[in-house]
Amino acid sequence: MNLLDKRYEFVVLFDVENGNPNGDPDAGNMPRIDYETGHGIVTDVCIKRKVRNYIEIKKNDSVGYRIYIKEGVVLNNINKEAYEYLNETPRDKKQKPNEKATQFMCKNFYDVRAFGAVMSTDVNCGQVRGPVQLNFARSIDPIFQQEISITRMAVTNEKDIEKERTIGRKYIVPYGLYKLEGYVSAYFAEKTYFTKEDLELLWEALVNMFEHDHSAARGKMTVRKLIIFEHQSKLGNAPAHILFDLIKIKRKNPDTPPRFYCDYEVVIDKDSLPEGVSIIEKV
Repeated sequence: MNLLDKRYEFVVLFDVENGNPNGDPDAGNMPRIDYETGHGIVTDVCIKRKVRNYIEIKKNDSVGYRIYIKEGVVLNNINKEAYEYLNETPRDKKQKPNEKATQFMCKNFYDVRAFGAVMSTDVNCGQVRGPVQLNFARSIDPIFQQEISITRMAVTNEKDIEKERTIGRKYIVPYGLYKLEGYVSAYFAEKTYFTKEDLELLWEALVNMFEHDHSAARGKMTVRKLIIFEHQSKLGNAPAHILFDLIKIKRKNPDTPPRFYCDYEVVIDKDSLPEGVSIIEKV
C-alpha cells in the first residue's frame, strides 16, 4: 500500500458568475455571507459534497471507491456490511466497535478514509478522523447578494388558473472569487489507509468538482487554480499559515467592482518559500 510520507497544504481559487455558490436555508437560501464584513462563505460540507459527487461519477462505486455519505442511503445498513464481511454480530453504540469493522469502512469508502466519518450509530463502526481537512471558503472581496424576480407561465393548482403565471425569486452573486484552504496529514493517512493514489484523485476532484455540478441555481462556477504546498517530511517543514500567506490576491482596479477572474492578480511569493517546501500548481 502506497501510503503518504509527506504533509500537504493546498489552496483552491474558484469563482461564481451570476449564481448562488452555497445557499443558506436559514436565510431563505440567500448566498452565505459574513454579515460583519460582507464576504461570501462556502462551507466545507458543500465542497466535500462536490468532491464526493465527482469521485462517484469517476469511479462508479468500484471496489475501494464507494461513497459513504450520499443521498438516499441508510447509514446503519451500510455499517452492517462491515460486520457481515467479518461474519460477526453487529455491535451497537453502547459497545466498543470492532477495529476490523472500522478498517473495512476505511478501505471500501473513499470519503471515509479521506474526510473521516462518525460511524458510531446504532450499528457501531467507530469514528475516524480523516487526513483531508478543509476550511470554509471565503470570497476575496465582499459580495453583493442580488435578488432576481422570475416568472413561470404555468400554475400549480386549478384555483390559480386565472393568474396565468406565478412569480418567484432567486438569489445570485453577480461575481465572486473564493479562496479555499485545506490540509492533508500523512499521520492520519496511515490510520485510514489514504494512499498517494487517493491523493492524486483528490487533486483531480478538486480541479473538476464543478464540471458536473452546473445548474441554473449555481450559475457559472469554475475552479481557477489549485496551489499545493508539498513538504519533504510527515511532520512538515513550515507552519500552514505562513504558506497560505505567500499567496497574494488583489484587484487590478480597486475602483471597479470585479466581474471576471482577469480583474484579479494572483501572485505567489516563491522567493519567501521556506526550505523543505515545494509548490505544485494545477489548472
